[in-house]
Amino acid sequence: MTGCNVVSLFSGAGIADLGLRSAGFNVVAMNELAERRAELAEINFPESRMVRGDIWQTKDELLRIVNEFCGRSSESITLVLCTAPCQGMSKNSQGKLLSEIRKGERPKMDPRNRLILPALEFVRGLRPEWVVFENVPQMRHTAILDDHDRLKPMLEVISEVLAPMNYEVVAHDVEFADYGIPQRRQRLITVATRNELVKDRLRQGFRLIPTPTHARGGQGGRRPWVSVRRALKGFPPLDASSRALASVRSPAFHRVPVLDPVKYEWIRNTPPGGTAFDNQCVNPTCRYQYNPSHGSKRNHDGVNQSRKDTPLYCRRCGALLPRPHTRTESGELRIMSGYTSAYKRMDADLPSPTLTRNLSFPCSDHKIHPSENRVLSLAEAFVIHSLDRYAYRWGPVSGKNGKPRVVAPDTLIRLVIGESIPPFFMEVLGRHILALRDEHDGQGSLLRETALSAFETNQS
Repeated sequence: MTGCNVVSLFSGAGIADLGLRSAGFNVVAMNELAERRAELAEINFPESRMVRGDIWQTKDELLRIVNEFCGRSSESITLVLCTAPCQGMSKNSQGKLLSEIRKGERPKMDPRNRLILPALEFVRGLRPEWVVFENVPQMRHTAILDDHDRLKPMLEVISEVLAPMNYEVVAHDVEFADYGIPQRRQRLITVATRNELVKDRLRQGFRLIPTPTHARGGQGGRRPWVSVRRALKGFPPLDASSRALASVRSPAFHRVPVLDPVKYEWIRNTPPGGTAFDNQCVNPTCRYQYNPSHGSKRNHDGVNQSRKDTPLYCRRCGALLPRPHTRTESGELRIMSGYTSAYKRMDADLPSPTLTRNLSFPCSDHKIHPSENRVLSLAEAFVIHSLDRYAYRWGPVSGKNGKPRVVAPDTLIRLVIGESIPPFFMEVLGRHILALRDEHDGQGSLLRETALSAFETNQS
């Protein structure tokens, strides 16, 4: 679309960019370090120019390519999307770093947190109308060393760079379930604009992100969250007890890993919304239901740790309880280390917990299907992540020794889902931005209707 161009930094496999493209943006250029992620992005965005490599080294080349595009087409860049890696973020890092500096100690810095600096250099050279930063909520509490070797909060660094170029910068904590996405996933969405009309509206109390359309329980006149039960309605049943039951031919990617018999029994006996760590006696002659549950307690240093004394054997009949356990070197069984969020079923009446790269492992947090004895399939994860709404190709990608594959391996698919933002939110945000700049309703009424209808249509 003419005049609605975007450059994507830290593009990954292009999952977030799907939403922007659907909203009406032309993805002009992308930048990604990881080869296989970049490969997937190129397959799905053949119209875009992919610049592979570390942004510290590629930012100048990327800027040259984008400027050449603008010169050839006489079009400007509307938006830069920056989704820098979040693994180095921590709720406590800012305070810890400041404390170390006060003590005269040089703090240990995660270099990934400073990737925002070359991204800001790129923005400074390009001066787009809008910039959107997406990261975990912990970004609010993360400090970095700026270009002058001064320790500052990351959001303050962003504002200091953009304010002299007349940008207004606003950070919003966002729950994606509030936009009709059947996944509870929180992110910090920081939006910057130098559009004078929009900045005037912002001073009048308007928002740079669309108004939420859903709420837990439907509070405030909004629609109720889209539950896992509703989102996954219609999928053929699967069972992780055998290969014959763990997959079907259609839909594609509707398959799950087979579990070994012991772990399968842990899951089979886990009630809805429960954790296998609290499973009770299954001895048919006993069925005692009051064995102590699992949990955590603080040690002598005040650190909260999972309990080590949770019983593995029934207090009444002595039978082994179907609780996660491991065998010691001496041959004894002991409760497996972990909190009650592991080996736990999803609540069918809520959106899914956050999908991570471990979505196919029942030992990860809240990963067991709400009613069936298995984890989610990739096909179900596509729905939970709103990927099913978009045409996305998973291959061919390079395999081992450079040999081509027909589709990406499951490990790569899980990885790019776990590290990406649900594309539907980016579509809603993109449409909202275009509505604001094109002098439509600044409160995003058109976007509210779009958000309300999308999943209603999919799940009807």
